[in-house]
Amino acid sequence: MDGEGQQILARALNLSADEIALLIDQLLASLDKPDAAVDALWRREIEDRVKAYQAGHIGSVALEQVLAKYRN
Repeated sequence: MDGEGQQILARALNLSADEIALLIDQLLASLDKPDAAVDALWRREIEDRVKAYQAGHIGSVALEQVLAKYRN
């Protein structure tokens, strides 16, 4: 990291926890660039899963059951 980056980091570390969290959120969001090809693939995947569910080919799992699996 260059000198300017070090200065920004030093200033950021003096922020409150809430301000740091907001800064991190904004920095991460700035890295998230839309990708039309990936979005199209996910849209197709979602549509396929919904159709499979509606046709009875796949089932669902209750949220509590999923959460319980990862709590234990």
